[in-house]
Amino acid sequence: MHSVHKDLSLISLVPKWSGGENAIPPEEFLASIECAALLGKWKVRDCMNIAVLRLADPAKTFYNACTELHAKDASWQDFKGAFRERFRDVHNDKYH
Repeated sequence: MHSVHKDLSLISLVPKWSGGENAIPPEEFLASIECAALLGKWKVRDCMNIAVLRLADPAKTFYNACTELHAKDASWQDFKGAFRERFRDVHNDKYH
């Protein structure tokens, strides 16, 4: 049987993310996790755990206060949805 080894050294490719005004957009943060996960053969649960490790400041506070994300059945999709909703860009195209 062929075994697959996950490469957790790729965590360094995932930037710390605060969700603050000057932070990269949430989509970019989440995409960096998914890209590293694909390359490193991480499991879906690894994505959530690594994302939590890379959160800082307002994003970490949001996660800590979001009880549904701490449930055993919380999924990566739940995590992404919560962060997309909370940290979405509220400005319209004319603003940019």
